[in-house]
Amino acid sequence: MRDLSKLIKAYDIRGLVGEEIDTDIVREVGAAFARLVGTTVAIVHDMRPSSEPFAQAFAEGVTSQGQNVIHCGLGSTDLVYFAAGHLNVAGAVITASHNPARYNGIKLCRPGATPVGQDTGLADIRAMLENGIPAYTGSPGTVTHRDLANAYAEYLRELVDLSGIRPLKVVVDAANGMGGHMVPIVFGGLPVEVVPMYFELDGTFPNHEANPLDPANLVDLQNKIREVGGDIGLAFDGDADRCFVVDETGVPVPPSAIVALIATRELAKAPGSAIVYNVITSRAVPEIVTEHGGTPARTRVGHTFMKALMAERDAVFGGEHSGHYYFRDFWRADTGMLAALHVLAALGATDKPLSALVAEYSRYVASGEINSEVVDVPATLAEIEKRFDGAHTDRLDGLTVQLEGGAWFNLRPSNTEPLLRLNVEAPDTQTMTKIRDEVLAVVRR
Repeated sequence: MRDLSKLIKAYDIRGLVGEEIDTDIVREVGAAFARLVGTTVAIVHDMRPSSEPFAQAFAEGVTSQGQNVIHCGLGSTDLVYFAAGHLNVAGAVITASHNPARYNGIKLCRPGATPVGQDTGLADIRAMLENGIPAYTGSPGTVTHRDLANAYAEYLRELVDLSGIRPLKVVVDAANGMGGHMVPIVFGGLPVEVVPMYFELDGTFPNHEANPLDPANLVDLQNKIREVGGDIGLAFDGDADRCFVVDETGVPVPPSAIVALIATRELAKAPGSAIVYNVITSRAVPEIVTEHGGTPARTRVGHTFMKALMAERDAVFGGEHSGHYYFRDFWRADTGMLAALHVLAALGATDKPLSALVAEYSRYVASGEINSEVVDVPATLAEIEKRFDGAHTDRLDGLTVQLEGGAWFNLRPSNTEPLLRLNVEAPDTQTMTKIRDEVLAVVRR
């Protein structure tokens, strides 16, 4: 029996091309997915060298089980969510998101953009791949080619009104990923001047990795926005489903501030609604949501948990520290492009620079996520919990400890590695640093 543990992750399928994933495996995944969903599948692929042949192999697997394929060609991950919601079909996008060039993978969803994770289909797909996919004797499905990019762009622009905003100079770093394909389509006709960086589609990522969560990959954008006098900088990851924001001075805007900003805009349209955030999002988010009449709802890190709680609470919006933003109007799926439009609309409606605008939504000092390798994760968490005995703690996702004066920290295990991920937040840098160092001294002992 083949070992698929490195390939099939908690939320998607991803591995090294030629070693852990190839056209044969992708074809089998397509067949297994077709049996799982039993309906038409829309397929999108990114710009990696292996993505187009993988998309073809996936389509062959789907049609081999009698299901039809709508092949949408090049596109971002949120384009497949649009297809799944707009057409009420299942979806698959061939991408490895922000991973380096040697990787590729598959993200899957059911009709209506409902996510497929380990507990909602990936385990079943793995079982079929390990045990053999049952033979299908009926007629094969068909493949139809359909370009949905313009319909997707029109839909997004209907959700955010940018007609009356002041002209903005927007510097966009696409990192040679799918943002270079989607931004011209979505931003076309808007009152913004786009200064493009690395819009050429190149899955070898010749300029820098398409992972804006790493500060090193924002340096070019930071320099460019200062050079050209831009009003705002946007950085997209490889499959353009995440968007990071840089202000006019070149300073990265914390994603939690973007969550709070968009939450206030969505609450203005849907007063009293729930807003979902995860355990490592800034405390400012639930505070601001409550101040604007909304109901904050806290969940674990990860898109399957975000989307599940959004559905349960009928939340209008949800956001994560990692640059994923989820919208009820977008089938509760995440779309960095729609988040970017919201930020542009908010900025364009005021005379303030972006740094002043987002300052209203940033109240605390955060450590950023710090990873530590540990031998015994449960024992380390238990020791930390004992050390902070008397503080309010919870185990919703790892260990969260609420301290006096508004400080808190979360220590969360990795899904795939012997790592603990630490996030600390406090009212000031001195307090944050003290807590961070105290926790790390135990974790790394």
